[in-house]
Amino acid sequence: MDDNNINLRLIEKVDKLESSYGRKFSNTQKILLSTDGSITAILDVLYGKIDFTTIEQHIEKASKEVAEHLKIEEGNEVASRIILMHKEDKPLIHALSYIPLERLSKDMEFDLRSGEIPIGRILKKYEVESRREIKNIHIEKPNKYIEEIFNTDEDVLTRDYDIIKNGEIFMWIEEIFPISYFNENISDY
Repeated sequence: MDDNNINLRLIEKVDKLESSYGRKFSNTQKILLSTDGSITAILDVLYGKIDFTTIEQHIEKASKEVAEHLKIEEGNEVASRIILMHKEDKPLIHALSYIPLERLSKDMEFDLRSGEIPIGRILKKYEVESRREIKNIHIEKPNKYIEEIFNTDEDVLTRDYDIIKNGEIFMWIEEIFPISYFNENISDY
């Protein structure tokens, strides 16, 4: 592929999603769906430092699906973490992540287990050289849990991606936000 067209696949995914849904997304929505950088950093710049709440965090044995995706042995330990990024009381983005413990340093594992630091900030703190590979971008109906988090039953935009470090999948993350989010003026947040 021509190096100048490296983002063409993402552009096509967003265009196809807009076409199938019958509406254009805002520039902010497009950035949040397609960025290969830190969502936390983008939201911090747009809205001032955002906060996050760890909803659930635990260590589990990797299921077959998770193990295949992360390219680890089924049953290996992974950190499963669900967080909510928010500005004051307004939820912004819900995120679910799976992280193979065997690929974390002890210090990173400690920070992760503390539940107080978003992944983007952990990567920055430890100067982890990594890249993100967007796997899927789509629109779906929210389940009851997501409806309660965002207090709406409207469709949600979702994306999932891998964070790659040293050629291995370091983290697998899914992010979700309602389709009406990030259309408003910055002052609305």
